[in-house]
This record gives sequence, C-alpha cells and structure tokens, in this order.
Amino acid sequence: MSTSVAERVRVGAVAELRSRGCTVISAGGHGIAVFAHEGGFSAVDNRCPHMGFPLSRGTVRDGLLTCHWHHARFDLDGGGTLDPFADNVRSFQVQVDGDDVFVLLADAPTTDHGRWLARLEEGLEHGLDFVLAKSTIASLGTGTDPADVLRTIGKYGLRYRGRGWGMGMTILTALGSLLPALAAEDRPLALFHGAVRVAEDTAGAQPRFDLEPLPASNVALDRLKTWFRRAVEVRDEDGAERVLQTAITGAASPVELADLLFAAVTDHVYLDAGHVLDFVNKACEYLDLVGWSEAGLVLPSLVSGLCRAQRSEEQNAWRNPIDLVELVAPHLDQLARRGPGEARLGADFDALVAAILADDPSAGVTAISAAIERGVCFAEVGMAVAHAAALRVGRFHTSNEFADWDSVHNTWTSCQALAQALHRAPSRELARGVYHAALRVYLDRFLNIPAARLPDERPSGSDAARGRASAPRSGSSELPAGGGLLELLDREQQVGPAATLVDAEIAAGQSDAMIRVLAHAVLREDADFHGYQTLEAGVRQFNALRETHPLAARRTLVAVSRFVAAHAPTSRSLQQTYQIAVRLLRGDDLTVAAED
Repeated sequence: MSTSVAERVRVGAVAELRSRGCTVISAGGHGIAVFAHEGGFSAVDNRCPHMGFPLSRGTVRDGLLTCHWHHARFDLDGGGTLDPFADNVRSFQVQVDGDDVFVLLADAPTTDHGRWLARLEEGLEHGLDFVLAKSTIASLGTGTDPADVLRTIGKYGLRYRGRGWGMGMTILTALGSLLPALAAEDRPLALFHGAVRVAEDTAGAQPRFDLEPLPASNVALDRLKTWFRRAVEVRDEDGAERVLQTAITGAASPVELADLLFAAVTDHVYLDAGHVLDFVNKACEYLDLVGWSEAGLVLPSLVSGLCRAQRSEEQNAWRNPIDLVELVAPHLDQLARRGPGEARLGADFDALVAAILADDPSAGVTAISAAIERGVCFAEVGMAVAHAAALRVGRFHTSNEFADWDSVHNTWTSCQALAQALHRAPSRELARGVYHAALRVYLDRFLNIPAARLPDERPSGSDAARGRASAPRSGSSELPAGGGLLELLDREQQVGPAATLVDAEIAAGQSDAMIRVLAHAVLREDADFHGYQTLEAGVRQFNALRETHPLAARRTLVAVSRFVAAHAPTSRSLQQTYQIAVRLLRGDDLTVAAED
C-alpha cells in the first residue's frame, strides 16, 4: 500500500472555473482537463486514451464526456469508457478549499500486466486494430513475457475458429518464433501483426467445441496411431479427434504426438499444396513457445484440415503426362526397410540439391534414395529438398505471372516445414514426405524457365560489392547494415537490386543485421500470409545452413529478399496504426504532426 502524499495543485478560483466550463493545467508532466459540471468539478487526463485528442475540446452532457475525434464517451467522474475501442481515461480527485479549486496528483496507478492481456482479448473479440497495437506495445513494455502474449492470442484464435487451425495461427507462430532475431523495437510490432491476423481469421466465425477423449485412456499408443490414421483415411473427423484427445490425455510425449500427426499427413501425397504439413508443424512450434500443456486445445484444431485435405494423387498434374505417384512407389517400398540414419551429407549437399532441381523427376528421387541407403539422416535429406525449393524462389523470373510467386512459395514453406518436422520426429512414415516434396519441386520447374540468376551467379563478381557501396543507409540505430534495402522497397519492381544488396551485405558478414532489416521490411508492410511465411522459413533455413553450407545460406536470404521486393510497397496501414499507438503511449501530442 502506498504511503506517499498526493501533491495538491491549484487550478484557479471557483467562479473563474465555472465561467470557463473547462480549464486545462499542466501538472505531473501532462495536461489535466478540469470540468465544471452540475455544480461540482471533475478532472481527467486531457489526452483521450483512444488516440490522444484533447478531451478539453469535447462535450460534457449528463455526466458523460464525449471526445469529438471518434466520439468515445467517458464517465466524467470515474474515467470509465462506454466504448470498447477506447480505454478508460485517468481521473483525478478534485478538492474545493474556500474559493480555490485544487487537483490532487497521486502516484499513477501501477501497470497491471493482466489488464493489458485482458485488453488484448477485447481487441481480438471486437477486431480493434488500435487496441491490439496498444496492448502488445504496453504488454512488452511493462515486462510481460512474450509467451504470455502469444498464449493469450492463441487461445482466442483456437477457441473462436470452428474450422480449426488456420492462417492466423500460422502467422502468429511464425512471428513468435522470429522474436529473438528481430530488433527490440520490432518485437511488439510482430506480435501486433500476429494479433491482427488472428482477429481477421476468427471474425464472424463460430467457436470450436472439443470432443471428449475415449473413456479408457490406457489404450496403447501404437493402437491409437492405427486408429487415428484409419479415421483420417476415411475422413472421419469425430473419430480422429477422439483418438487424438485420448493420446493427449494418456500422456503421450510431444514427439509421440507429433509422430502420430505427421504419419497421417504423409499417408497421402502432398496434402493441400503442402499447407497441412505446414500447419501441423506450426502447431508443434506454437506449443514449443507456450508449453505443451496446451496440447489438448491446440492439436485437435488440426483434425478438420487433415481430414478434409485435397490429396495430390487425385490431381492430374501428379498423374499426367508422367505418373509421379507410380514413379515414386518403388522408392517408398525401399524406404520402408531403411532406418533413419545418422550421417551428414557434407560435400554431397549441393549434388543432391542439383539432382532435385533436374528436369528429370527420377533424378531427384533416385538421388534421395541413394543418400538414405548411405545412411544419411532423414533431416539432412529434408534440408536439401528445402533448399532446392528455396532456389526455385531465388531463381523465379519476373517474366512469370505475378500470382506464380505463390506457387514457388507454397512449395518452399512446406518443404521447410518438412525439414523442421524431420528434426522433431524422424520416422520412415514422415520421410515419405521427402519424396513427395522433391516431386513438387520438380513440378515447379517451368517457373525457372527462364531462370533469374542469383547475384553470385552473375558474370561480374563486382556486382554485389557495387550494390553494397552504392546503397543508401537507414537512420535506425538498430538497423545499421542493409538499411538501403528499406529505401529500395519504397519503390515497386526492385527485385533485382534488392537481391544484389542483400547478397553483398551477407557476403560482408552482416547476416544478422540483414535479417533484422528484412524482418522490418516485412513488418512495415500490410503483408499477406505468404510474406510472413517466407520470412520465417528463410531465417530458419539460413540458420540451419550458415555454418555448414554458407553459400546456400546466403542464397536463401537472397530468395527471401526477392520475394519481399516483389510484394512491396503496400499501403502500410498497419504500420500507421502501430506508430500512432507508439506515440500515444509515449505521451506525444498527436495533434502536432510528427517529423517525417
């Protein structure tokens, strides 16, 4: 309990204040509006908590103060708001001593972490971007663990989307995983983006109701796995969910739960353009961030998408003019007799990547089988497939239709998810996905005809150095290297120059700074689903390759830069909302224009 004595500040004489109606004083480092109303006096912070408009310019009627900017209404005596989009305004005690009116300046109320998390939920419920911005900024600014912010957003997103796991949760998880790599100033911005996308994904959706596990929770895990895969095979959502809930309550480990799900994903070929595998992997990564105690809420949200997914063996492109499913069948039979292996690819990495990128689909699958026969671990092979997919993005020529960026992107992010999954829960069932993914990379080959050349593949070795030397610099203290990329991305069609600049910065040893700049470039845009995915997949792949295959790692970030440059600039409305929230929480007067 505070024992401090409130400071008493004189406002003026009673008659004078009544004649004015509203008087503004400066005290305690901010403006206070004192209103004469209904024979008494009330005082509130002069800044509207919504967007900072001076409340002294508002109207008082029947004890309600209305801000004229967005018409938020406040209880004049207590400061409470009637409108969800605005916070409560801070009120002050007023004393009348003789003919003088005083305001008592007590210590500002201690910031309650729980209050901002509750406010975050309100923003999600009502789709209020500005509330989401303020809540994420204030939560991190007052020391709230980012995991608690992610958990709050995720619980809402999972409970209030009847169709289960979707793009919003995938974006939230991708950005949550990236937080350590971001500049400190961009971490609340990343969480804001995640919250906005979850709110959009749940808007107007019905809630999701979980099914109960089976009464007997001591069923052997192998049997549950068989039941689960069989239920998914016949698209039995209810049966699959009850089996999965039983495995969760039966204390299956995180690896066992992941294995159960991944086996069902790869029972069929490349489900839903790779999104199903990506979603399962992201759900596991979300649990890594918030704790696997939330598995009962998270993992059942995947069942609907898994059971309803389109199976690529039913698609013409996989069966004609070459029957790719038949082509790979003997390799999968051979895989069933192989163990996961422990060896690394080493110098053979580039050769395997080249085989996967070949115009002959049998070249890639044959090279994969040869590597597995040599005892190369599944995760290593998965990373080679993922890098081949990244090179499809890096060499995507702008003469293609713009929408085809999404084709190469989907392949890459699903391949990267597969590589992550093979690190988490390597198994022969999951390793089938390596063959499926390699064939998807093959099907994208036409998008590299003609192939754009990566900066290091150009004839003149000085291109990269020239790009670095001539690039303008950003003024941000946390984005010292590669800041010229931000200026490039203020203009359209800067795919080539952006790639040259990024390649030069990484070659000069500025990779971590370059990642921060690329992340900021994405977060200042109104990015779509693929933009967030590309950034996160690229950072993960870069970190996996940077020590053993530095050129491959460098090319990965170049691929990211080309995708980002192709999709910039946007209207940047989220960035504008976020910056207004920053200024408001900082105490700026928003009626005064900020410097450019």
